[in-house]
Amino acid sequence: MTQLIGEFPLKLDAKSRISLPAGLLRQVPAESAGKWVINRGFEACLVLYPAPEWESMVAELGQLNPYVRENREFLRYFLRGATSLESDSAHRLLLPKPLLQYAGIDKDLVLFGHLNRLEIWSEQAYLRMLDQEPQDFSALAERVMGGKWNG
Repeated sequence: MTQLIGEFPLKLDAKSRISLPAGLLRQVPAESAGKWVINRGFEACLVLYPAPEWESMVAELGQLNPYVRENREFLRYFLRGATSLESDSAHRLLLPKPLLQYAGIDKDLVLFGHLNRLEIWSEQAYLRMLDQEPQDFSALAERVMGGKWNG
């Protein structure tokens, strides 16, 4: 599984492209070879997956029973807007305008390494999200991770 970490402030160019930073590219496995999938994320951000990570997730989603209405609705919403991207020789990605509009991104953005994917936030939304840190992060960590210790 790919592990992507870091926060990368970027700017869209006039053609709605971003240049992937060298510090990020060093973390991407060779088998990704500049192939990505972008999609809507939760909380009005975008999510950028190295192609092999997307394929793995789609295989998992393919196990959902299509005869269950809730599964069909989830898949329709989740997959809406998913777009394959390929970086050019300068490691730039052209981001689809409808997805940029969904996330409220016009110029300044932040790429945020989030395990096996990158979240793409408008800079303003990212800063707002950071300002909404839970009052008791320790209690949240205990609720989420308390039963998972393998140490």
